[in-house]
Amino acid sequence: MKTNQAFTILSNAGGIRAARIITENNQKLSRFSVWRMARALRRGVPVAKIIRQKWFYGLRFYTNKYTLDPRPDTETLVSAVIADCGAGHAPQILDLGTGTGCIIISLVKNINGARGVAVDLSRGALRVAHRNVVTHNLSGRIVLRRASFMRDIKFKEKFDIIVSNPPYIANGDSRVDIGAMHDPKMALYADMDGFAAYESIARNARGWIKRGGKIYLEIGIDMGARVRKIFESNKWKFVRAERDLSGVERVLIFTK
Repeated sequence: MKTNQAFTILSNAGGIRAARIITENNQKLSRFSVWRMARALRRGVPVAKIIRQKWFYGLRFYTNKYTLDPRPDTETLVSAVIADCGAGHAPQILDLGTGTGCIIISLVKNINGARGVAVDLSRGALRVAHRNVVTHNLSGRIVLRRASFMRDIKFKEKFDIIVSNPPYIANGDSRVDIGAMHDPKMALYADMDGFAAYESIARNARGWIKRGGKIYLEIGIDMGARVRKIFESNKWKFVRAERDLSGVERVLIFTK
């Protein structure tokens, strides 16, 4: 176990800060808490799933078995949107497959005047997203809606920006790390070798976005060329790609 993981688990088990763990050695932890967490770690359960929280873009989010744990790679998408939003721009943002709500919440917190609509098909995920929206005091700026972006959803308005980290792992792909095995399958796997969600978004999202608006999509490794072909065949214009901290092409940006 990494040192930072140990501090995180100990502080949550005992309700104490990491600084006190370092400076004091008289903190007593519940035997049951230690046993429960050790057992979960042996099963490969990620720390975030054990303590039900994960930091993302400098913000803390509640997470559980109904949601994909926020990942650092996805911060690339958030940074790209923020960089493109000039001063005085108060965009309407649509988040497809919101999960914990980490993307839409991070954007609305960091872009003046931004408002958002976030959709997810999972009732469990929407409960998690609602909890996070309330925690970050954004109930008046983010609307949650149960819907599948694999279908043509009807919205009252059109959006300046659409964002999505859709499921993009091919069914049956054995390369999934053990931690991801504890995430909901709906958030991970897609038909058509992992490209089904992109096909649906490319087809449907033209009716959801304003002319000149942009769509930001997270993609998996080596998926860029095919996703670009899918969107360009649906009359989207490619803007650029963004790489994550590992140098992997992680986000594609298109405009209507």
